[in-house]
Order: sequence, then C-alpha cells, then structure tokens
Amino acid sequence: MALISTTLTLATSNIYASTGNTVISTMYFCNYNASAANLNVWVQSAGSAFSATANLVYREVQIAAADTFVIDREKLVLANGDCIIANAGGSIAATVNYVGI
Repeated sequence: MALISTTLTLATSNIYASTGNTVISTMYFCNYNASAANLNVWVQSAGSAFSATANLVYREVQIAAADTFVIDREKLVLANGDCIIANAGGSIAATVNYVGI
C-alpha cells in the first residue's frame, strides 16, 4: 500500500490520479483549522471534463475544527488516469491510501 498527501483549499484540486489500476482503501481529511470546514469530493474517469455536479460523491461534508473525516467503508477501483478531486472551505489535510492491482 502507498500513501499520498496534499492540502486542500477552496480551489478544486486533483488529490490522486491512478497510474494503472488501483484500489483506494481509505481517505483521511483532517481539518486543522480553528473552525469547521466543508469538504467536497469527486471521482472522475480518465479523459472526461470536470463538472461541479457530475461524479460528486461527497458534498459539503462538514468537518468540525481539529477533527478528521475518514472514508474507509467504500472501496474505489480506479482505472489508469481516473482521479479523485476535492476542495474544502478551509485548509484540510487530505491523505489517500491506495494499492495497485
């Protein structure tokens, strides 16, 4: 398994792009702000154009100050070039745990 981490802000950003086929086993979103922040997450297939409404899997999930939102029950299988995109209404540390298949 491997980890990749980034910091989310209001700008929508790619937090993970699959190289080959991969399985996302866990995603952690840690709010290190002094106030609550909202999180949005999209899963986008390779070659498709980004849309704010298409492929939205988590919308405005409120994460309390100094708390962590963990996604570990749903596993995502991604093909080569598929990606996970996210943004947050405050600085949130995002960590993705994945394995190649």
